[in-house]
Amino acid sequence: MGLLTETVLEKAARFLWTSGRVLEQRRFAHLFGSGTASGVLAALDAYADEEGGYAFGLEPDIRGPLGQPIAVPAALRVLEEAGRMVPERLVPLCDWLAERTDPDGGVPAVLPSLRPFPHPPFMPVADDPRGDLLTTGQIAGPLLRHGTEHPWLRAAERFCRAAIEALEETHPYEAGAVVAFLDGVRDRAWAARQGVRLGSLVREQRIVLLDPEKPGEARPAPGYAPGEFHLPHDYAASPGSVARAWFTDAEMDRSLQHLVAVQEEDGGWPLPWAQWSPATAFEARPGVTLAALLTLRAYGSA
Repeated sequence: MGLLTETVLEKAARFLWTSGRVLEQRRFAHLFGSGTASGVLAALDAYADEEGGYAFGLEPDIRGPLGQPIAVPAALRVLEEAGRMVPERLVPLCDWLAERTDPDGGVPAVLPSLRPFPHPPFMPVADDPRGDLLTTGQIAGPLLRHGTEHPWLRAAERFCRAAIEALEETHPYEAGAVVAFLDGVRDRAWAARQGVRLGSLVREQRIVLLDPEKPGEARPAPGYAPGEFHLPHDYAASPGSVARAWFTDAEMDRSLQHLVAVQEEDGGWPLPWAQWSPATAFEARPGVTLAALLTLRAYGSA
């Protein structure tokens, strides 16, 4: 079974059945057991707001009953897993996004409607939020990969392409959003060129930890928590990603070995980002744990 041994999987299962939200338990049952896609979708729909967005802590750091764009990538991951990246699901979501997008095609992470509700200090709420690549890239990439057709997506694609071509420096989460976009965009020749350029930026800026035993060789991004590093597997979560070419086999193997090693005693994986609330940290760990399992499986470990 490779890195995803029965012991690793059993420990993760115990953690998820003990501490997972209904959504993560349904996802785990579907992805690693005999659970149904319909059960996954029923759990996801509980997070839908009245206007067509996603709220109620689907993205655990974002609270409240009003949909926020930064929750959409989490919804898309679930829809992909359930095999429901279909027009009847995606067109209404694009309609919702279109009403909350800048004229240049970029969608902001959060809207002013978040202000009355708890939110982390690293997610400021602006009166006039601007569209950004971090949010737009994570949304547009999966939609493009599944052949979605919508005016919002055409504008979002133009926004992302222009922003990516203009990048001269970046930070890990933005770079991850660019990877999500490049992995989905239809112009594969352009994606390959931009992938090479982005990989060079990531390595030159030292925003990837290539050796977990040598954290001093990576440069923490401004505003990130101490020790909040991205490893190769964080950028290239599957072998088919454009980011896989950024790393040697030895670097990727070291990264995956580290991923296995940091599984905690309770079976879950730790949060890699700053924790501002015990409740949101508790809710986020099951999703991080599922992501770790899927990465290990993607690399032929199951």
